Amino acid sequence: MPSNIRADTPYTKNTYTDASGSQVTIQNSFPKGGLRYTDPHGKAYVYAVFWTHIINETAQPFNLNIGFPVDSIELTSSPGSYFRILLPPDTMTTGKTSMFNYGLPRMELFLDTALLTPSTLKRTIAPHDSSAFYVVTLANQWVNGTLRAGLHMEKGKYYYVINGMKMYCGEVDKGFVLQP
Repeated sequence: MPSNIRADTPYTKNTYTDASGSQVTIQNSFPKGGLRYTDPHGKAYVYAVFWTHIINETAQPFNLNIGFPVDSIELTSSPGSYFRILLPPDTMTTGKTSMFNYGLPRMELFLDTALLTPSTLKRTIAPHDSSAFYVVTLANQWVNGTLRAGLHMEKGKYYYVINGMKMYCGEVDKGFVLQP
């Protein structure tokens, strides 16, 4: 199976199958970071960095198109914690798994520019290939307990799940269902 991320590092690994039996696997990481960030106007935040790795085992290109709004959302498991999901344009690679923030460069510059814009990501993953990308959670305060997050497919839709709370983030272009 082609992979540019070590298979022993994901927090979740889910395989989805379409009607023809073709498979796509989505892996999501544990968080790194959890540091403080202050925006150019003096407002304080905390952030964590995750990665998501999609492995296309089909004979067709797999199109990923996800997005998140500018508005903050209250995390239901941590009342008073409001967060945003940000999608840096950088690509995650194997050599970055052990690095601080998974090797995501220029974090403060990215956060300064991403604060006021919706986050979107469009990628086409070639047949029998894979792609990994970063996800940054930015919150007004620490969450209650441990932060866990990841991308999932369900009934033709993408959801990003943070500590059990599902956020719709796009439509799947093919009919994949989770393998039991």
